Amino acid sequence: MLHEPHSDLWMLFDYEGVKRALYDHEAFSSVVAPPEAMTSQWLVFADPPRHTKLRALIMRAFTPRAVASLEPRIQALSRELLEQTIERGEMDLAADFSVPLPLMVIAEMFGAPLEDQPRFKRWSDVIMALGYAVAGSEETARVQGEFASVSSEMRVYLRDLAEQRRAVPKDDLLTRLVEAEVDGARLTEEELLGFFQLLLSAGHETTTNLLNNALLCLVEHPEQLARLRAEPGLLPSAIEEVLRYRSPVQAMFRVTRSEVSLHGQVIPAGKMVLAMIGSANRDPRKFHDAERFDITREPNPHIAFGHGIHFCIGAPLSRLEARVGLSVLLERVRGFALASDAPWEPRKAIHVHGPTRLPIRFEPRP
Repeated sequence: MLHEPHSDLWMLFDYEGVKRALYDHEAFSSVVAPPEAMTSQWLVFADPPRHTKLRALIMRAFTPRAVASLEPRIQALSRELLEQTIERGEMDLAADFSVPLPLMVIAEMFGAPLEDQPRFKRWSDVIMALGYAVAGSEETARVQGEFASVSSEMRVYLRDLAEQRRAVPKDDLLTRLVEAEVDGARLTEEELLGFFQLLLSAGHETTTNLLNNALLCLVEHPEQLARLRAEPGLLPSAIEEVLRYRSPVQAMFRVTRSEVSLHGQVIPAGKMVLAMIGSANRDPRKFHDAERFDITREPNPHIAFGHGIHFCIGAPLSRLEARVGLSVLLERVRGFALASDAPWEPRKAIHVHGPTRLPIRFEPRP
């Protein structure tokens, strides 16, 4: 545990400490966004009982069956994206595959036209920019202004789509969200917008980084890639190891509700805490040979998707997109190699991990 006095931020690095900060909502609050912030409507920034109500409503729509039903379409979209670049023998995996795939899936889940994908990408980029603007800077004011602007756009866009679904229901996520009801309560327009923003940013960013990080791990560990090609059934286990070894989400903020004793130190009440998920997933006290990438690792109790009541609702979707997307890549492509020796540029937001661009070379398979 580390206290950074300049910002008065407490940072947790070990597995048990991070896990406690993620699940012990009595000691660590998730309400880290100020009430006037538009992100305060997001599920991840809520505590019980509000969190309980919101999650129950969303889970009525975001069911395992609904997610599983997307597999054929995710496979078709993955193939369509790969066909655009496969004959060249090279591509930017991020721009050509890992970024557009989850955006296209989200657009379809909401019943939005695929031609709206560039708009979704622009919105997502603005939302993610909130994660790297330094508080009090001119950059922060600009980013928050852009976020307010796109939030207005998204509100109108989502309102129109929701009205269409109320008039003519469809078999899509938006219809289920509009119709979801628990104890007579339904999602308000602001709550629906908050979930849409969360899915568009966190849902998109996590899957993009998971796909990019998976390829990086396999290229850097060719013996593991060879093992995976010889035993395709190891792909789910390989994805779990990528989530541990190169966690797409590296950190989550919490605020102490009261004094918290941890590892012989006391964090006072009302202090901002940064739980370092990426560090926890490499804790040698929890994971044997933690610095080794092993696609057969068992057990693998990583906390890449959080833990407890805030465990990521989109985890099954992200895992499905990664499994299908990587299956298509491995099936159609061989001889993966990075197309540049230059260090890859990380994505800007401090809480995520992965490359902004990932140029690769490969050989198409028949």
